[in-house]
Amino acid sequence: MVIGFKDALKFIGISVVVVCAAFVCTLFLNYDLDIRGLTNIPDEAIPLYKAHLSMGKAIAGISGCGLALTSVVLLVFYLKNYIDAHGKELGILKAMGYSRFSVARRFWIFGLSVLSGALIGFGVAYLYMPTFYRVQNADGILPKIAVGFHFELLLCLVVLPTLVFAGLAVLYAFYKLKAPVLNLLRESQENTIKARREKEGPFLKGLRLATLKSKKLLVFLIAFSAFCFSSMVQMSLSMPDLASETFAWMILMIGLILAFMTLLMSLSSVVKGNAKTIAMMRIFGYGYGVCSDRILGAYRPFAYVGFAVGTVYQFILLKLMLGLFFSDVNVPAYTFDWKALLIALFAFVVMYEFILFLYAQKIKKLSLKSVMGE
Repeated sequence: MVIGFKDALKFIGISVVVVCAAFVCTLFLNYDLDIRGLTNIPDEAIPLYKAHLSMGKAIAGISGCGLALTSVVLLVFYLKNYIDAHGKELGILKAMGYSRFSVARRFWIFGLSVLSGALIGFGVAYLYMPTFYRVQNADGILPKIAVGFHFELLLCLVVLPTLVFAGLAVLYAFYKLKAPVLNLLRESQENTIKARREKEGPFLKGLRLATLKSKKLLVFLIAFSAFCFSSMVQMSLSMPDLASETFAWMILMIGLILAFMTLLMSLSSVVKGNAKTIAMMRIFGYGYGVCSDRILGAYRPFAYVGFAVGTVYQFILLKLMLGLFFSDVNVPAYTFDWKALLIALFAFVVMYEFILFLYAQKIKKLSLKSVMGE
């Protein structure tokens, strides 16, 4: 088996997250390095200067670590799906005498998804940087700051993450390939129907639990998509009063990209991973509405929990940042924005339920013949 560039392109979800991480970290860390070179700072601007230094590190650290963790989770998710889908090929290679490492080392190519995302995020950040610097110093309190290029950022935000993720891909593949050859060659169906039609109540309840247990990582990803939507949308609605409209739009776009990308990827995997279960339910006479409710609807509570956690997170984060970094600067006092919560909640309910409806229609189009013939 040869892992090609087409296989690596399937890891586009990781690339999108890395673009966001590299973009935010490049902006704030580059600004932090350039602002340190300022001289002759007026006394009245020193509190703002210190606040910018502290805030840049905090935002880069919080967003960078959070998005890096998300990228690791997505990497594991994609690799698991890839290895499951190509189990027979991998098993044949092991049966032919190839060692675990000789097969696993080919997975380095999935590090290219990180490289492409980091390069795009890094490049776009430098294109946007002159505007970002003007927005950061819109009041003209600090001296004019020239945009500088820092090679160490290229190493830390592009080269190093690529090497780390390529290594993680190889290590995870090496771990998964410890399975016996027969296990790799055998196709297993996780969620099979073992109940008769007349046991509808217990069966349907058990099916919902089985769906969640077999796809634990999808529970996290769907909750995370709601978390991103909730926290970023509410934060962006508060930003015009606390920072600037440009900053608000940047946060909003990053949040929506992460939320939609993660949710669509997760729900696609739910439908694909439960295709045979849905087909068997149809054979036993269950309607499409029941199939959709028990498969897709099983994740609904976790999505709303993720939304609630995102609401609390964004409030605590903004409160801490303003209290720690801008205590000596004249900025408006921040209180919980109930209007932003209601707007974000309404938008989320409409968006999430509409996407569930679209995937329910996708379930209707599943061909029993094609699914059962796989």
